[in-house]
Amino acid sequence: MTISVGDPFPSVTVKTWDDAPVDLAVGELIAGKTAVIFGVPGAFTPTCSMRHLPGFVDLYDDIKAKGVDVIAVHSVNDPYVLNMWNKDQGHEGIATLADWDATLAKALGVEADMSKTGLGLRAARYAAIVRDGRVTYFEVGNLEVSGAEVILEALDQC
Repeated sequence: MTISVGDPFPSVTVKTWDDAPVDLAVGELIAGKTAVIFGVPGAFTPTCSMRHLPGFVDLYDDIKAKGVDVIAVHSVNDPYVLNMWNKDQGHEGIATLADWDATLAKALGVEADMSKTGLGLRAARYAAIVRDGRVTYFEVGNLEVSGAEVILEALDQC
């Protein structure tokens, strides 16, 4: 079941990068903060690399100016790949949530079997606004509900 507005954001452990892969407790990352977390099917995939992450890179300062403490990208990838993708995209200020075994995707209810396209189990495209651990915005789908522009506007309403 997919989480909903008002639900706590799952406090699971994923991997991130700090000169090497390290565990990251998502609950600790967002505790007492306003966070924007967006999920993509895969690093270096076309829409994710050409539109989704670049939108958050381009609007990073505008989103942070709305009181957002943490901007994070979530993908069912390993921490090495997410680290290199983030560097390639030009903004290491965006935290990477490497969900190597889909634990977070399953906890959110956004796991998607993309085996037909050669990707296997992944996270569906989504975006969330989380305030002090509680979801105030959560949409699964294309960039019209999960893109940076939509999130920038939603921050004023959620």
